[in-house]
Amino acid sequence: MLFPEGVPWVRYHGIYKDLEVNVIWPGQDPLLGVNNVGTISAALVTYASVTELKPDLIINAGTAGGFGSKGACVGDVFLVSHIAFNHRRIPLPSFDVYGIGLRQAFSTPLLLKEVNLKVGKLSTGDSFDMSPEDEALVRAIDATLIDMEGAAVAYVADLLKVPAIFVKAVTNIVDAGNPSLEEFHANLADVSATLNQAVGRLVDKINGKRMSEL
Repeated sequence: MLFPEGVPWVRYHGIYKDLEVNVIWPGQDPLLGVNNVGTISAALVTYASVTELKPDLIINAGTAGGFGSKGACVGDVFLVSHIAFNHRRIPLPSFDVYGIGLRQAFSTPLLLKEVNLKVGKLSTGDSFDMSPEDEALVRAIDATLIDMEGAAVAYVADLLKVPAIFVKAVTNIVDAGNPSLEEFHANLADVSATLNQAVGRLVDKINGKRMSEL
């Protein structure tokens, strides 16, 4: 058994070209039947997956909100350059920097030249909306995207010394004045399909290459 008994996490795996691919889904809450979202679930399933599977590379693929003022449009797919938290406010020396947890994603300059993706910074929090304090931290790192998992995955990847890249597709524009939740639901299916195609192209480009060739 890959994961502890009773956890809802799901693993799909197989061979694609020269790659052994594992797709990990955090599954659904056993009581409410909703998808497990947020940093706690993301950190736990990433840690368990890395310790058991020992991957050469993590690809964290998902959807995100985007700032139109930073050039994001619905349906855009981004390769993330840096990731930080926006909800961990600890106003003490050094703890403030620790709380933000700014990290750089694994650099893939050669891969970026081969795929038609935008580049931007990602900010992560455990709420779908943003408080004024959250937004200040988002803007402080000059983030283009916001999600609910990326920084947690980045923390675990950094802790366990596994290269990680982050691919995020924009479902809603958070600074356009539209109801973000309605826009998210309206666009989720189409944007997820776009994300799926983008990740497929990335995997094709990664196949047969060493890490230093990405």
